[in-house]
Formats: sequence, structure tokens, C-alpha cells
Amino acid sequence: QVQLVESGGGLVQPGGSLKLSCVVSENIFNLNAVGWYRRAPGKERDFVASINVGGVTRYGDSVKGRFTISRDHLKNTVYLHMNSLKSEDTAVYYCHGNILSRQFWGQGTQVTVSS
Repeated sequence: QVQLVESGGGLVQPGGSLKLSCVVSENIFNLNAVGWYRRAPGKERDFVASINVGGVTRYGDSVKGRFTISRDHLKNTVYLHMNSLKSEDTAVYYCHGNILSRQFWGQGTQVTVSS
């Protein structure tokens, strides 16, 4: 069972930045992709960003140009760099990974954007 552990959430003012980390319990190249989803209060879970084994990145429309996903394979860690944060980015952010059809989720980390 692959385990994903997020960290880095917190309270930030609008326009600020935050970096989330997702530590994977095994070599991240064993996974087809690792990424981030989020669930805002009262809303469904939305795709945020992902990076696949080949290094190809994808982003949700609402975060393009503001968020960047990266990885450090030596640390088995995937990062989400969030800039120009808005109140609507407030959500619980979940790390997600998959090996073919098997999916793995972290416990989530809360990000609150508020003045």
C-alpha cells in the first residue's frame, strides 16, 4: 500500500504564497502520476495539478499560471507551489497517486486564504 503524507498547509493572506509537500512512501517513479486535488467547503473535489512519471505536468484551469507542481525524486516528494492565492483557493488539499487503476490518497492538508 502506497502512503502519501501532505504537509505545508496553513493560513495565508490573499496574494500570498504557500508550498505544499507530499511525501510518497516509495520511489515516486513507481507511480504513473502524483498530483493534487482539493475540496472546498460545500463543493466537490477538484483536480489541481499532476506530474506523471515522464515529468509531464497538468493543471486545472483555475490554477494555471499561479500554481506549479514539481518533484524531488531523491526525497520521493512532490511539491505544489501556490502563488497569488485567492480566497477561492481555500480548501483541503489532497495528494493523489496512482499505479494503473490503483489509486492512493493522503489525509489532506488545510489551506485557508483570508485576510
